[in-house]
Amino acid sequence: MDAHDRKARRAQLRLSGAAIVAFGVLATGGYVAVSSLSGGDGGRTSTEAGKQPSVSQSSPSASAVDRMTPAKAQALPLLAPKKTQNGAPLGFPRNGLGAISAAVAYWEEYAWLDDSLARKQLEVLVSPDSAQTIDRQISEVHRVREGIGLPPSGPAPAGVTFTTVVKAVRGKSLVKDGSVVQIWLQYDRYATKADGGGDDTPLTNETTDVIMKRQNGEWRITQEPKYVKLRTFPVAYDPNSAPARQDGWWRVNDAN
Repeated sequence: MDAHDRKARRAQLRLSGAAIVAFGVLATGGYVAVSSLSGGDGGRTSTEAGKQPSVSQSSPSASAVDRMTPAKAQALPLLAPKKTQNGAPLGFPRNGLGAISAAVAYWEEYAWLDDSLARKQLEVLVSPDSAQTIDRQISEVHRVREGIGLPPSGPAPAGVTFTTVVKAVRGKSLVKDGSVVQIWLQYDRYATKADGGGDDTPLTNETTDVIMKRQNGEWRITQEPKYVKLRTFPVAYDPNSAPARQDGWWRVNDAN
């Protein structure tokens, strides 16, 4: 594979998101507490609403917290969408786990090599306040297709399937009521060839971020400048890294 093809293959469909995770991860009293975002699910805690990892009632020593890593911590159990529309996953609750699950489901289901299907998905998922996001993302799909020798518009190559697997997430709420969040995703992407063969050069350990906004009863993608400017950048994810865990990275259990 020449340098041009390799560069094109690794092109990422990044959302210039701007928010901090809708999953409230708070360091409190020497232990990590998973709290709900305010204003959703009738005042239930995030654990009640999303069956998130339980929190110890006692505070472990600071040294124990310092040694905790994503690999040692309980994985975050993602929620499955309650419905779909035009291939877009919907129906996630208004809480932190709902926001994270929505972002993961979007990224794993996104038709990143089929511009027609991708547009249909984005028309459902993108906030009306960020309409420019749709054309921006479709232009990126066109660039990726051209980079691997395909016409700019069209379906994915016949017989070829792609699988995206999100392995870890990191998020923080950008606004006080938790209605706008930035979610970082660490993922792998694999292709299955028409002859059933595997991917010789899969994308592994890729990182991107998505900004989600609670609007009209759903989590919507947004690139509004007022939120984009609030973006934060995490330490690199490593399942065996204590700094990664302290920075808010979680392994995930996919519900899909």
